[in-house]
Amino acid sequence: MLEHIQFLIEAKKATYAGQGPQGQPSRPASHDLEFMRGNLKYIDTYLGAEKFAGEEALWEDDKPFWAMNYIGRVTAAGFSPDFLKAALLLVPEERPFRGPEHYTDGEHIYTCAVTGEFGWFSGVEEIWTGGTKVYECVFHGGTVKE
Repeated sequence: MLEHIQFLIEAKKATYAGQGPQGQPSRPASHDLEFMRGNLKYIDTYLGAEKFAGEEALWEDDKPFWAMNYIGRVTAAGFSPDFLKAALLLVPEERPFRGPEHYTDGEHIYTCAVTGEFGWFSGVEEIWTGGTKVYECVFHGGTVKE
């Protein structure tokens, strides 16, 4: 499982958080990001921007084994997508879902609370700027099996 977690972290840093290139949309108006190494594949696909929903998933030998769904929105002026990406680049190995529990840069504060483990989890992340909540996202996921 450690190999899968390390791959997930590498993929997250190479795609959205790392401003990696988008692939061909898999659905009308979707944003799709892919990363592969050896027999492992990561795909993040989402719809929207200011209000968004999406899914990240992992495959080994073209068999899906893990997925995470998320939905979020910008709630007020002052949201910085660059700050969000900076927080997501700090994804911790012990909780490889979104960003760290707490990250601050100037007036921006990012928080992420998670319940559960890699195989079954849920969480919420928020960004506050100058004392105002400007962003929120909820997520959940775990292992999948045919």
